[in-house]
Amino acid sequence: MFGQNPFATLSDWIDPALMQGYIGLMVALVVGGTLLDMLHKRNAEYFFRHRQKAAASQRRKVAGGEKVLLAVEAVGEGLVSGEFCNPRRRLAHLLTMYGFLAYAAATAIMVFRYASPDAATPVIIPWLWHVGALMLCIGGAWFWFFIRVDVAAEGHSPFRFVHADLFVVVLLKSAALALIWSWLQWMHSPLAIWALGLYLIATTALFASVPWSKFSHMFYKPAAAFQRRLEEARGSRANLPPPADKPETFGSARELPQHY
Repeated sequence: MFGQNPFATLSDWIDPALMQGYIGLMVALVVGGTLLDMLHKRNAEYFFRHRQKAAASQRRKVAGGEKVLLAVEAVGEGLVSGEFCNPRRRLAHLLTMYGFLAYAAATAIMVFRYASPDAATPVIIPWLWHVGALMLCIGGAWFWFFIRVDVAAEGHSPFRFVHADLFVVVLLKSAALALIWSWLQWMHSPLAIWALGLYLIATTALFASVPWSKFSHMFYKPAAAFQRRLEEARGSRANLPPPADKPETFGSARELPQHY
């Protein structure tokens, strides 16, 4: 099963061009959904306004070479999910992130390069697809059932669903149905066609729901991480009140908070 390209078998009765067109449509939904989300929530306007405010309060200039170093540090932090202090949440996020990247990349390679029946798919590509989907399921399920704040700290049922959970729920369904479809196809089961239909529904819902889910956040986070490092290097205080260097008008000077 793990060494089988499920899309090559599917091409016996579905034109590979239709599969490629479907992936192109999903990419267009992500781009369009992200732009719609930015317009609706005015994220870009807020980001540039905040950037101008931070630049106006900077205490030192940051040269081009230092900016490149900050960008590299921001990328490195993202690659290891350094923004998460909890090691369990970091590991779950890494499994989900790299699982999704492997799964998506392998899907594109198999559909655009090896979807025709006469094309021999290198064994590593289907393995990457299956293992990526499995990593995604493990990381996502670990987060969903054990790490979520409302489950781990507030005692809510792990089956409780709110709007903010839309992205992870649909993502898990898509990956799980991908594995079920591949297994049923490998077993030559007549149920494979039904699993394929459910897989396509879940995958379409994943990419079509971008404006209402947290899918687009993965595009904002790198820019926000770089901007945060840039502000720290410049000494900007766009999100913080100015320090209390002088006594208050009606009392003693403000004290810095104590951390124990």
